[in-house]
Amino acid sequence: MTAPLAPHENRRGSARHEVPEPLRNDVRVLGEFLGRVLREAGGEELLNDVERLRELSIRAHDEPEGDALALAEELVAGFSLDRAEQVARAFTCYFHLANTAEEYHRVRVLREREANADPHALTPDDSLPAAVVKLAEEVGDDEARRRLREVEFRPVLTAHPTEARRRAVSRSIRRIAELVAERDVRSSGGVSLAENDRRLLAEIDTLWRTAPLRQAKPSVLDEVRTVLGVFESTLADVLPAVYRRLDDWLLDGEAGTTQPVVRPFARLGSWIGGDRDGNPNVTAEVTRSAAQLASEQVLIELEKSARRTAAGLTLDGAGTPASSELNALWQRQRSLSEPIATRVSAESPNEPHRRELLFVVERLA
Repeated sequence: MTAPLAPHENRRGSARHEVPEPLRNDVRVLGEFLGRVLREAGGEELLNDVERLRELSIRAHDEPEGDALALAEELVAGFSLDRAEQVARAFTCYFHLANTAEEYHRVRVLREREANADPHALTPDDSLPAAVVKLAEEVGDDEARRRLREVEFRPVLTAHPTEARRRAVSRSIRRIAELVAERDVRSSGGVSLAENDRRLLAEIDTLWRTAPLRQAKPSVLDEVRTVLGVFESTLADVLPAVYRRLDDWLLDGEAGTTQPVVRPFARLGSWIGGDRDGNPNVTAEVTRSAAQLASEQVLIELEKSARRTAAGLTLDGAGTPASSELNALWQRQRSLSEPIATRVSAESPNEPHRRELLFVVERLA
């Protein structure tokens, strides 16, 4: 049998030739793994039903005047409820995997474009540095820098009223995306690829076996936790990277050795749990809980960031002595909590820089 759920050879006529080869390969690999999962879960019969419906759907698209649509409807009408659910879940999994491959391919293209660019050259037209250059051409360098310091970006997150996908499914898709990316940087064969295959198959099997929808309507606080998951998995890392890249370009060789040119300009907001549009489930107590959850998540991310920074500051005090400002800061910290100061001093003897950050870590925790 041909690889199940891989892109069809005659799919949508010439459209097949417009799909980049790396993307086509990713979809093929993911489709093959899903086919193995379906065969193990429901036997050859389930796989055949899925393949038959897929082929008829493609034919119906390519030949709208033919009989493929009627045959597809007849096939579906003959499914039992259990088989219909299995087939629907199979297609849901496939579309999750195809979308994941497509999203990663966009990342791949951007990385390739960046890898081929001069690191000190102007980045593409859709970038922040390019916007700064264009602004400087219009108003001058000094005015462009002044306006840049006043930039504000305030995305406000909200819940979609029809969003029923579970966080467990979103996390599974995220892990699959990471494994797809890993295949790009690992060797083309051998033990590393075999290990990636094994983990990818396990994740796709988990995705298949995970109930795709919530059994009960999510509460407002469930929606809050979902959006905080987005913050944890992406925004907490992406926003600092945006600041750093912009500073790398604006300061060139001085980046990291002097104060940033641009202050943090993103201020995240959320309507979830705080909207007052008549939702009876949003009470004062819910709003208070939503704020507490957001505060906790921010503190967790700050703690992780401070801990990572502390891990790299193992500078010996004899060779790299603390400045007078750092010593003064340490004295102020000791006055806040002598027990914490004693504990971190024991953990980092004669490492004043790391000691300072570990105190911050403890206070955040």
